[in-house]
Amino acid sequence: MTSSFEMPLAQADPEVASLIRQETERQANGLELIASENFVSEAVLEAAGSPLTNKYAEGLPGKRYYGGCEVVDKIEQLAIDRAKALFGAEHANVQPHAGSQANMATYFALLRPGDRILSLSLAQGGHLTHGSPVNFSGKLFEIHHYGLDPKTEQIDFPAARKLAQDVKPRMVLCGASAYPRTLDFVKLREIAEEAGAMMVCDIAHIAGLVAVGLHPSPVPLADAVTSTTHKTLRGP
Repeated sequence: MTSSFEMPLAQADPEVASLIRQETERQANGLELIASENFVSEAVLEAAGSPLTNKYAEGLPGKRYYGGCEVVDKIEQLAIDRAKALFGAEHANVQPHAGSQANMATYFALLRPGDRILSLSLAQGGHLTHGSPVNFSGKLFEIHHYGLDPKTEQIDFPAARKLAQDVKPRMVLCGASAYPRTLDFVKLREIAEEAGAMMVCDIAHIAGLVAVGLHPSPVPLADAVTSTTHKTLRGP
């Protein structure tokens, strides 16, 4: 008799297996135009479905709260080294499970509740975690938004500069979820410096373009850069 631990999914839970097949067919037979969606390789699927899912690994490599993390430590360190090499960064933390968590960790590390953030308006291409009132970022911090020039449909840098000088944010946040233009990180850095603010860049939607040099990198300019591993990086 086959143990439930040895059964393939189709045998252990036919209903879930059927739904996964349906989703696989849906993804394979359509062209996905949602910018934040993904289509990973078989290698990524294999790694994501590995026995690594069994392991707790709280803490940092070499400084875990659980034993048995020797292999996990090597994998995390490999991911850190690869991220640093790919983006030319001095440091990397690969522990957040999503871009929202990466942004939260960055805000909590650099800000205090009530600090001011200047970011691109959600209605003009920004992101929920950049200060939307329905998101933790909009609830915990004082948010001010810059926007687009209605004629050029690009960031209105003169207006953003004036707003930064008026409100004196602690952080200027750059990045977007629906802005199909090249982000001018140099101008945003100038605006941040003139206002005495930090510059943090969320490149989740363009990370793959940055990695291969098709979009300017904010890494040399920003105080911190966040990203996801999926979307244009095509990771898990």
